[in-house]
Amino acid sequence: MTSLDKPTSDTDQPHRTDPQHAGGRHAAQQDAEAKAVTEAALFEAFGGVRGMVETVLPGLLFVTIFTINKDLHIAAIAALAVSLALVAVRLIRRDTVKHAFSGVFGVAFGVVFAMMTGNAKDFYLPGMLYTLGLAVAYLGTAAAGVPLIGLILGPVFKENLSWRTRNPGRKKAYTKASYAWGLILLAKCAILFPLYWWADTTQLGWVLVSLKIPPFLLAVYLTWVFLAKAPPPIDVFAEMEAEEQAEKERTARAAAALGDPDA
Repeated sequence: MTSLDKPTSDTDQPHRTDPQHAGGRHAAQQDAEAKAVTEAALFEAFGGVRGMVETVLPGLLFVTIFTINKDLHIAAIAALAVSLALVAVRLIRRDTVKHAFSGVFGVAFGVVFAMMTGNAKDFYLPGMLYTLGLAVAYLGTAAAGVPLIGLILGPVFKENLSWRTRNPGRKKAYTKASYAWGLILLAKCAILFPLYWWADTTQLGWVLVSLKIPPFLLAVYLTWVFLAKAPPPIDVFAEMEAEEQAEKERTARAAAALGDPDA
């Protein structure tokens, strides 16, 4: 039997790519990239691990010192000092300071409240009121069709407010995420405010510290889930750059036409 007569095995056939399989693989790759971009943007917006540490550390230091010696002044000064130190470290390293500064303001308000009333529990009151106000803001803006989480993340994704009128799928995802944030923060408030009235300072402090990270992580995770399933953002910055480039080209062509009558 000659080589022409031999049956051809599958390994002898040239490799052929199944278009359907290739398309599915490409879609899966795009989905993975979209999820990675969403995850990175969420970390950027909410400060990542370092931002969480900066949020927890001052309150943890306050309740630890107060639990040991019951001295409001020492505990308050230590919490404020560590907040300022965290800001100083970011400034030295030329990092963004928005998360550290928000921590300083929160601690400063807590110190002022506690010093004015002489009640150590009032160190936590401004933060609790802020959490309640934020919960109301998330729920109210979501109900009004302008979800707060979209206003926060729109610039991070370079889409600004394009999701409101041009990307209904993302608006729906932002609305769901805002409702999730609002309900999670309300649940947190439902635990903390009764403790503010009934528990002592150390009990309230330790519960509050323990509730800093888990609800936050749950809200971020749900936001990631909603956005990962949503359409990709519309990069309005890229659109503006493309429009500027097109305008420059039109101007150049017009100038060339005026300079060359035969053009």
